[in-house]
Amino acid sequence: MKRVLLLGLALAPVAMFASEGAETNYDIVQRTVNFIIFAAILWYLLADKIKAFFASRTLGIQAELDKVQDTLKASQDKVADAQKKLVDAKRLASEIIDGAKADVDSIKQKVLSAVDADIANLNKNLEESNKVEISKAKKQVVGEVLNELLSSENIKLSQNELVNIILKKVA
Repeated sequence: MKRVLLLGLALAPVAMFASEGAETNYDIVQRTVNFIIFAAILWYLLADKIKAFFASRTLGIQAELDKVQDTLKASQDKVADAQKKLVDAKRLASEIIDGAKADVDSIKQKVLSAVDADIANLNKNLEESNKVEISKAKKQVVGEVLNELLSSENIKLSQNELVNIILKKVA
């Protein structure tokens, strides 16, 4: 009812100030008053709806802005976590490389000491083998010389003399 009354009030000045179509005289004041009344009626009828629309729109924009800020903060947190993990991974990789280098150095030292020990053992075995071979060769030469001397008829030795010679050699 209230709206019908307001609509009637809005149309009354329009009807009052309306002029005939044949007349070319325009009155700017009447038209301005009509427009102001029309705008006031529209404002009165639509003000609550317009205010509610803009308030809800403001809240919607604010909610979307909050969501975007939350998403941005979450993304920044993920980036910070990823950078922290990257730093940790670089540190771990550096530690692994240092450990591997230390292991390589340790293995090199062990291999070198084992090779040196093997070389020393081989040299010792060679010396002992040479001594044994020299001893065998001496025995063989001495045996051949004795056989030659004993089988030779030029040199005559008695058993006592041979025993004395062998005892001197053994002693």
